[in-house]
Amino acid sequence: MTECRAGCGACCIAPSITSPLPGMSAGKPAGVSCAQLTADNRCAVFGRAERPAFCAGLKPAPEMCGENRSDALAWLARLEQLTRPDR
Repeated sequence: MTECRAGCGACCIAPSITSPLPGMSAGKPAGVSCAQLTADNRCAVFGRAERPAFCAGLKPAPEMCGENRSDALAWLARLEQLTRPDR
C-alpha cells in the first residue's frame, strides 16, 4: 500500500499528536479528529511545511490500514494504547 484509502482519515483521528499543528496549537488527544481533516477525510496540510513530522512519518501499510477504515481505526487505537507514556 503506497497511498491512503479514500475516505478513511483514521490516522487523523486515532493517534494523539503532541506537537502543534495548524488549528490545534497544543496538538490533539487520541480519538479526536484533527482540525485539518477535511469533510472527505483527507489531510488539508498533506505535503505542506505545516504538516507535523509525526504525520509525515506515518506511512500507509497493509498491517496498519487493514481491509477498511474500521480496521485502521482499531489498529491505530491499539497502537496508541500500547505506547501511552502512563502505561
